[in-house]
Amino acid sequence: MASMSTPYQITFMPLDERPCNYEFPYLLAQGTDFTVKRPPMEMMGLKKRPGDVEQLWTWFEESCAGADGAVVALDTLLYGGIIPSRLHELELDELSARLARLRGIKQRYPQLTLYAFQLIMRCPQYSLSDEEPDYYADWGREIFRKGFIGHRLELGIATDEEIRELADIDNRLPAAVLEDYLGRRAVNIEANKQVLALVEEGIIEFMIVPQDDSAPYGHTAKDQEKVRSTITALDLELDVYMYPGADEVGCILLARMMNKAREQMPLIYPRLSAVQGAYVTPLFEDRFFYETLKYQILAAGGLIASSAAEADLILLVNTPGETMMEAVSQQHPFHSYDVYRNLMELVEYGDYMLHCKSKPVAVADVGYANGGDQKLVKMLRSKEMLFELAGYAGWNTSSNSLGTVISQAMIFLLYGSTQEHLDFLALRYAEDVCYCSVVRGELSNGPVQEMGYGKYLLDGPRGEVASRVEERLRQELAVRIDSSAGSVEITDCYMPWNRMFEVGLSVRFKPSRELR
Repeated sequence: MASMSTPYQITFMPLDERPCNYEFPYLLAQGTDFTVKRPPMEMMGLKKRPGDVEQLWTWFEESCAGADGAVVALDTLLYGGIIPSRLHELELDELSARLARLRGIKQRYPQLTLYAFQLIMRCPQYSLSDEEPDYYADWGREIFRKGFIGHRLELGIATDEEIRELADIDNRLPAAVLEDYLGRRAVNIEANKQVLALVEEGIIEFMIVPQDDSAPYGHTAKDQEKVRSTITALDLELDVYMYPGADEVGCILLARMMNKAREQMPLIYPRLSAVQGAYVTPLFEDRFFYETLKYQILAAGGLIASSAAEADLILLVNTPGETMMEAVSQQHPFHSYDVYRNLMELVEYGDYMLHCKSKPVAVADVGYANGGDQKLVKMLRSKEMLFELAGYAGWNTSSNSLGTVISQAMIFLLYGSTQEHLDFLALRYAEDVCYCSVVRGELSNGPVQEMGYGKYLLDGPRGEVASRVEERLRQELAVRIDSSAGSVEITDCYMPWNRMFEVGLSVRFKPSRELR
């Protein structure tokens, strides 16, 4: 497709400093007519330490001066990042004053197209303080269960056993802990409502309220109801979407802005590996998979095609056959994965559409949570499809993967197979398959402890553990990804949050021949 006469300038405010939020949208824009400008890393926070909100606002306001559009994580401009949004001591008045600055920016730069996203505070089901207040290590499970059972009690569906459990929690859970937790939730949800008012005013043109680690009942589900009610009252259903996800939304809104600027609405035809896959509720999510798939495509500026013939892109979707498992468990046979889905048909169909019908094909690898499907990738490699795809993702939650691959594939439809596109594919295989699915689990349970560390506390971002990770990744890439098409070269490897859960990588795909 022909390039635009002038580059389209996008100001991008990431959700936090992790690569998935800070790097992915930036990398996806490389090699295109869209220039993505992001704040300097030194302004961003570090996990529980918030970013410098005043500096970030100043940078944002200055960057909007010459921009055509902006994609904004409001949790960063309000709280300093996603984790600080769960830890802050801010009053609503201070948050309101910060939000009012958006109005001033839009008044000064009326040409600016502003897309925003803002989370509803999550409520994990486990007791761990790695990303929550310190007391969550002792009381996290109880806080979640109190909200979960209390919500079911309000709806009249709590069991007698749940009611007894709730009474026990009430006797043990410290009042000060609950007051702090619920007080912060109350402040945050009022900030959510104030942002919706900015959408109604036209300050924000489009918004996503992603659901991080959502569940059908509990504190987060009740807050969702409040936001949905406000969306309905303000007639914003077509301007504000709410669905599971979080760390992929920067990519989705980037793709949406690109599609809108280029006046494109791509049609995506999903082909699932399992007949029941559409009706699986993925881990950490609150609804059938297919409903979220529709949201992700729509939010990125596309629509689901009714047939492959009319589609601009075929999306191969590797879903579970029945119940989603964690990627680290795939070395063990599971009946539902082996019998209730058909990976062979999925790959053969993709190969046919790609090589016989010349249709762009992407792969949403959401069969497992927290990592790619080794069997699927092995078959794609044997078909020499890995670096012919329009996109691939298989990391963290189902929605994280969906949003990433859909965004990459839509950008592919605009610009084709650039070196930057191939590099991002290589990054996904290195991270989603080799790290998340293989190396992380292997090193986290034993070797890291033998080195004297723990999986939540390593020896720094670039210490001995990072070197060990890089060594193992090179070995796995050689076995699982490298082929006659080319190889993946790692140019940097670090542990962004000094823990094993995520890895920071820079990679490059080195083709050995002209790709067909």
